[in-house]
Amino acid sequence: MSKSYAKDRIKVPRFNEESGFYTTPERSKIMGKIKGKNTKPELAFRKALWAAGYRYRIDSRKLIGRPDIVLNKYKTVVFIDGEFWHGHNWEERKLKIKTNKDFWIAKIERNMQRDHEVNAELKRIGIKVFRFWENEIKKELERCVQEVVLHLKKLEGI
Repeated sequence: MSKSYAKDRIKVPRFNEESGFYTTPERSKIMGKIKGKNTKPELAFRKALWAAGYRYRIDSRKLIGRPDIVLNKYKTVVFIDGEFWHGHNWEERKLKIKTNKDFWIAKIERNMQRDHEVNAELKRIGIKVFRFWENEIKKELERCVQEVVLHLKKLEGI
């Protein structure tokens, strides 16, 4: 599936020395440890969904946005978003960024823009999208799983 993005796409400056950003081996090591998949909240959600009797695929490359969990049979996907990377309470958090503001603000806002584009495209092709914040999963796992399970049960009843 081709990725079509909005024309007024946010431009993120390159993170390199020419732009005034300095990378060090230490910074590289820290950034390399940030997980993009199989995070603790994802694993907890998947385990609970499996225990509820639902089977799924993970990190599907076939769909735009590469959803964390794909329930093909039900045309349903689940994203579990990190608060920092996807802009939770963004207007508040944006003010707290102290270093490399130009890069980080553009980076997070582009991530948020991409999330909206992905949601719209998936909805357009008939796929139900669920998005949860990592903290939601950590604090209210049962509620989040129930929300998805109720949707899936409605579809089974049809």
